[in-house]
Parts: sequence; C-alpha cells; structure tokens
Amino acid sequence: MAPDNRPYDLLKRLLDIVASVVALVLLSPVLAIVALTVAIRLGRPVLFVQPRPGRGGRVFLLRKFRSMRDIDESAGLVSDADRLTPFGRALRSTSLDELPSLWNVLRGDMSVVGPRPLLVEYLPRYTPEQARRHEVRPGITGLAQISGRNAISWEDKFA
Repeated sequence: MAPDNRPYDLLKRLLDIVASVVALVLLSPVLAIVALTVAIRLGRPVLFVQPRPGRGGRVFLLRKFRSMRDIDESAGLVSDADRLTPFGRALRSTSLDELPSLWNVLRGDMSVVGPRPLLVEYLPRYTPEQARRHEVRPGITGLAQISGRNAISWEDKFA
C-alpha cells in the first residue's frame, strides 16, 4: 500500500484533522489574545512564516507567532539572543508561539505528533538514517520535545 493509504496513516490523518479543528475552535480566544499582544508588543506581522521541509522533503511554510523583534543594527538587535524579548521568551516557554501551526496540521503539512520540522538549510547535513524523518509528516510536538527540547544534543534528537 502507498504510505497515505495504510489504515494507520488514514486514521492518524483523521485524528489530526479533528484535533486541529477542535483546538483551533476552542483556543480561538487564546489565539486572538496572543495575536493582539504580539501586535502591540512586537508589531506586525504577527505571524512568523518560514519554509521547512516536510514529508518527502517537500517544503511548506511553517506558521508561528512572532517572538523576536526585527533585526535593527543601529539598535544592536542583530543576534537571535538580542532580538528575543521577555514576552517572546514566555511565548516560547509556554509553547503558545506554536498555536498557529495547528493551521499547518489542518492543511496536511504537519501532524500533531511527529519529528519537529528543522530548517531547510539542514537538509544536506542529514545522514541517510536521519533523512528518514521525512518519511512522515513533521509534528507540532514529538519525542525530542518531551525528552528535553533544546537541552538534548543534535544526535539525541535524531535518535
């Protein structure tokens, strides 16, 4: 059977659709409040959109709430550490910045659970074993996130 025609894949996709629709509806007040707060504190655009590799290596646009100021060399805002605000740090630590990714789940770019989509620039660095992550849809959350998030090594994330 083709990968998307297996009963498991069809059931997982159905669960992803139901979960993302329910979450988007139930969390719409939270989404609105976070979006308004991002607009007030960081300005527009409210969403951070970045190309990421998905299933089969197909590139899609990942959506998240912005958590950093724009680059401003005259103000010394060049590095990610300089641009990340306390508000942005709070958004990231609570994973509220990830809520717009539910739209990616609904579209079929992502799944609720799966390997996190890394940057497109990393594609040439993958070993054949690491590249297997693209056999499935990337996820909003996955084993690496619940096993230590940024505290674990690159190798451990892939393992």
